[in-house]
Amino acid sequence: MNNLKILVVDDHALVREGLCQLLKGIIPGQITEVLQAATCARAFELAHFNADLDLVLLDYQLPDMSGLAALEVFGKRHPELPVVILSGAANPSVVQHARELGAAGFVTKSGQSDTLLATLRKVLDGEIFHPSNFSPLCESAYDVPIKTKTPPALSSRQQDVMGLMMGGLTNRQIGERLSVSAETVKFHVSSILRTFGARSRTEAVLEARRWGYDQSSSRGA
Repeated sequence: MNNLKILVVDDHALVREGLCQLLKGIIPGQITEVLQAATCARAFELAHFNADLDLVLLDYQLPDMSGLAALEVFGKRHPELPVVILSGAANPSVVQHARELGAAGFVTKSGQSDTLLATLRKVLDGEIFHPSNFSPLCESAYDVPIKTKTPPALSSRQQDVMGLMMGGLTNRQIGERLSVSAETVKFHVSSILRTFGARSRTEAVLEARRWGYDQSSSRGA
């Protein structure tokens, strides 16, 4: 199995350590490396030097920047990287704002460990997850292919990456499948997001389906 690399951003050391131990079992039998950051500044630095990150778990309240502001920065610098917000409560307005900024998920600290792991597994599979008492992103609008316009054009390599993204593969797994570096995959994913006007890789997948792309688009699948 491919290894995972997850970044945990929280200013409480005990919370970070607890999450690190928990996340090591996110995929049974799979090695998971967990990076830690107590501030947004450190988180941005780690993300910059770890192009093979698979997921960011970001606390809503941080000392140097709010979680939502940090989410926006991640969206601009690493639009291909799924970010899940971790909060003490699921305030509907906060959840909505996080969703608008491209969060792949929103989970509360009061939830069960198994629920957190299940949520993160879904996000790693390319899904979007938000609290059950708040309406999830409706995918029905993306289920109907557009027939009246020309679909966004992707290069052959971008089609390969897009197909694997639609199969739920992480950047690291895509790189291994196509025998390219994590930086190269990141470049292609960012280009795909710009092409579809998407703020996250999940939105790009939904938009691609809307235009009629599928997993067979990838020659490496």
